[in-house]
Amino acid sequence: MRRSEFTRAVTAEFGGRGAALVADLALGPLDYRTAAQALEDGVPPREIWLALCEEADVPESRRHGVGLIQTRRR
Repeated sequence: MRRSEFTRAVTAEFGGRGAALVADLALGPLDYRTAAQALEDGVPPREIWLALCEEADVPESRRHGVGLIQTRRR
């Protein structure tokens, strides 16, 4: 997962409150850093996404494959 995919996934899952969650929610699996701090520290975006999902009780079915740009079929 790239950082841009992480951002799209957060927006798709959490909408307008996504930015606040990334900035303010302490994530236990990441030593209680926020997602923003973890990104700054170089933690892979996929690891941060999964920690955010765990803390926010996002169902497993919505955790994988998110954030990708949908390509149009021809």
